This record gives sequence, C-alpha cells and structure tokens, in this order.
Amino acid sequence: MSLQARFEALASRQGKTGLEELDALFDALPDVAEDFMLGEWDGGVFDTGHPGEGQLEALRWVGKTFRGSNDVSPIVSRGPDGGRVVNPIMGTASLRRVEYRGVVTATMCYDQHPVFDHFRRVDERTVLGVMDRKGDSMPLYFYLRRC
Repeated sequence: MSLQARFEALASRQGKTGLEELDALFDALPDVAEDFMLGEWDGGVFDTGHPGEGQLEALRWVGKTFRGSNDVSPIVSRGPDGGRVVNPIMGTASLRRVEYRGVVTATMCYDQHPVFDHFRRVDERTVLGVMDRKGDSMPLYFYLRRC
C-alpha cells in the first residue's frame, strides 16, 4: 500500500487510531520545505485520545493560514456565517525548519507557547502534522489539506 493510501485509510477511519501507526507513517513521509506551507489550509484531527482533540473541536478549528515565515495564524475557526476566521486564542506563530524524529522539516512554532507543529508531505496538497507541546505525555496528530 502506498504512503498516500495509508494516510487516506487512517484519515477516514472511524474511531481510535494508534500512535504507533501514525508515528510509522509520519517517519516514512518526506520532509516539507517552508515555502510549500504558504497559503490557506483546512485541517482535521486523528482520534488518538489526546485532550487537544476536544479543545480544537470546541474552538471550531478548521485549519491554519501561512502568509509568510513570520506571519502564521495557527488557529483558524469556523465563524458564525460559516466562513474562516482567525481565532486569537493561541496568538501567532512562525514557520521554521526544525529537526523532529531525525528529519529537518517545516515546523510551525507558536510565538508565545512551547508548542511546535511539525509537517511531512503526503502529496502535493496534503501534509501530516504532529503537535509537540512541552509537558504533554503524547503528541497530537492532525492533517492539513490545501484550500
């Protein structure tokens, strides 16, 4: 099964997904250049039991917007009219290349929080992301699809 097919199977799964499966897929995917991330992205979260999954749902999180390496809106929510709105709850972020799990890849660094979102490329319009937050006992896996 191709890496893209493995991703799609996990993204469409109903119910829990094990961290081992997500770790293995993440590790098999290629790195991402910073400029690849520029633009608007819709997001989804994998059900692994991480507490952040419910928090993102409560925020009506729909994705992220990368306008430049120093201009990232990490939390874009669904507004009352159904459109995309920047949610200021976590502030802003920056985009850098950071080593994570042995590979240097595009990483979103929150400007005021010890949180990093590392990305690996699934295909030309999809990335697999993993949120690494200081103090968490497990990562939060999510994905982004280019709008």
